[in-house]
Amino acid sequence: MEKEKRRKLFNWSPPRILVTGFALIILLGGLLLSLPIANADGQYLRYLDAVFTAASGTCVTGLAVVDIGTQFTTFGQIVLLTLIQIGGLGFMTMATLISLVLRKRISLKERLILQEAMNQSSMEGIVRLIRKVFIYSIAIEASGAVLFTSRFAFDMPLGKAIYFGIWHAIALFNNAGFDLFGQYRSLSMYVGDPFVNLTAMSLIILGGLGFIVLSDLLEFRKPRRLSLHSKVVLSTTGVLLAVGAAVVYLFEFSNSRTLGTLDWDSKIWASIFQSVTPRTAGAHTIDIGSMQHSTIFFMVILMFVGASPGSTGGGIKTTTFATLVGAVMAMIRGKQDIVLFKHRLARERISKALTITLISLLLVITVTMLLSATEDREFLRLLFEATSAFGNVGLSTGITPTLSDFGKIVISFTMFAGRLGPLTLAYALGPPADKELYRHPEGKIIIG
Repeated sequence: MEKEKRRKLFNWSPPRILVTGFALIILLGGLLLSLPIANADGQYLRYLDAVFTAASGTCVTGLAVVDIGTQFTTFGQIVLLTLIQIGGLGFMTMATLISLVLRKRISLKERLILQEAMNQSSMEGIVRLIRKVFIYSIAIEASGAVLFTSRFAFDMPLGKAIYFGIWHAIALFNNAGFDLFGQYRSLSMYVGDPFVNLTAMSLIILGGLGFIVLSDLLEFRKPRRLSLHSKVVLSTTGVLLAVGAAVVYLFEFSNSRTLGTLDWDSKIWASIFQSVTPRTAGAHTIDIGSMQHSTIFFMVILMFVGASPGSTGGGIKTTTFATLVGAVMAMIRGKQDIVLFKHRLARERISKALTITLISLLLVITVTMLLSATEDREFLRLLFEATSAFGNVGLSTGITPTLSDFGKIVISFTMFAGRLGPLTLAYALGPPADKELYRHPEGKIIIG
């Protein structure tokens, strides 16, 4: 009997192992964050609030029910930062790196789990990719830490500036919207500072592009060309950033609570930053809750799209969005194939994009309905909160700390589902797929 249980455990599918691993990390992180040593008041933090914070950190979101800068001690903040790093790179990536350091062999089972975790179509070169992920992450985070430290040193003691520089560089690269400045201010005190804006936006964008794209860009000199994946990611990201900045600027230009009181340069920087941060970063330089309803709704769309595959961000991903747009354009033009950059997409990719989008949309709608039944807030703000949790963004209109216990549980699950991906979660929770022994006859229905 014991051998049978052990055999079933080792035969778990990669999605189920990923779901279980992330869940255990969140529960352990919540336990550590609830301890008196982690809290500035020396008291135990409510375990539900601690688990919510751990889930937000592990799922690299940034939604917070407590003020990170004032609630936690240095120990608590380092625990949270560790969860962010593990969540951003993936616990299997971290485990693989340790195995490589110890010169242990990576088994076939582990490679399959890595393939699922990194959202890759094959296992070819997966261990080599993990090495690149580690090198790129360390290099980018270290560069961001140095740049932040050099700027923060003008506003605080050097030791604190170094700590803040390292902490925020890691958080922003992993697209987690936490900050240590207190009072949920994020980077609002640097709204017109070009140096801080450029550093923060660079970390967010690099973290959201995905490690495959970063590898393509850094090795561009060898093949002298980018892969189709990188072209789609870069072009879609560029369009979304440009359109987002224009919409924020136009809708908020005269809003005295956001851009209205800023000078011209600060308006530009704030517009660009608020277009970048829905890429699942969660940092902000103006008050999100004071935005026009039209702007808030547009940011919901940006958050739903999110970052790119194989990145530290969430959402349905830029490639999924581009595939759907390509499908619509092909249908309008009467074309049979979806063509991007002179390459035809396989039907299975289109089906996967539609499936991911529909499941994600149903998840956001369901969560919003549940929150509407328990939270006494405007519908748009609840929709914003639900989408921010699903996309692992971390932006909020200010309602997160006031959520009921039920609301916190719902949002925690939404962050968890968003980080793992709706399909991975469905595969993990559902029964094993049986091989089809036959196909049904083709039928026709009227569409539209």
